[in-house]
Amino acid sequence: MPTSHNGHDTSAPEETEAQAHDELDNGGLNKTVATVVIVAAGAALFEAALLPGIAIGVAAVAAPKYLPKLAGALNPLFKSTVRGTYKFAQKSKEMFAEAHEQVNDIVAEVKAESDLCCTSANAAQIVASVPADREVLFLPDQFLGAHVRRVTGRANLHVWLGECHVHAGISPAELRRKASADPAAELFIHPECGCSTAALWQAGEGDLPPDRTRVLSTGGMLEAARSTRAPRVLVATETGMLHQLRRANPAVRWEPVNPGAVCRFMKMTTPAALLRCLREGVTEVTVDPGVARRARRAVQAMLTAGSSPAPAGVTAP
Repeated sequence: MPTSHNGHDTSAPEETEAQAHDELDNGGLNKTVATVVIVAAGAALFEAALLPGIAIGVAAVAAPKYLPKLAGALNPLFKSTVRGTYKFAQKSKEMFAEAHEQVNDIVAEVKAESDLCCTSANAAQIVASVPADREVLFLPDQFLGAHVRRVTGRANLHVWLGECHVHAGISPAELRRKASADPAAELFIHPECGCSTAALWQAGEGDLPPDRTRVLSTGGMLEAARSTRAPRVLVATETGMLHQLRRANPAVRWEPVNPGAVCRFMKMTTPAALLRCLREGVTEVTVDPGVARRARRAVQAMLTAGSSPAPAGVTAP
């Protein structure tokens, strides 16, 4: 048996110390078990979810011991994630700027290849100014092109099968349903809408009120808004137009045919972004001088044709 230098037995204190450790461990274990049981019982009683209760109890006991270690282990990962996210955001910003510049170049290049350009307000007048024996390729909107063909009666007008995704989403069935639910309302329909051609056909068939169904350009809508006496007007175009119409005639109740007709690309141009552009000179659009010179000819040709009297039977929408 081990003895100390003074001859006393040293095993007793060691056993006592070991016993104390065991009791401490057992006490901690008992506390852990008690905590788990209490939380689990509470969860089972109030939420009827035993397993989540056990998980919460274990987490509550283990957190003080393991959370600092876990935080230390995750800290480098967290930092690298933040750095990676920042780099990704910067790269995405650069890619978006490059894509935006490419889109602007494409728009300018299309105009540079054109003889004339137009808006929804003057499209029929511009097409009618072209000699009758000359073929015309009209782009990019097929619904506006169909409207121009109908107004001008031009058989040699070839329409590009493009569309505005917002206007195309306003369906004839939706327009008919809204008009049926509100018989007293006038209908203002933009010619680029997917429902415009069908609307005029339905008006001719009596499915829509012919005297209250009007296909109008953006400018035409504003002009008609100031003079309408209708109590309500259903508007088939991008919903941002409603703000201008309500300001033009607050006495009228203006309602969208499709409340979901929202262009998220148009909404990217905000007053704050415009102010920043003017103040800081950022997001400037640059176009190749040669492309710009050729594109300018198409714009000038439109202005010249638009200043001439419209041919007989052709009116601006």
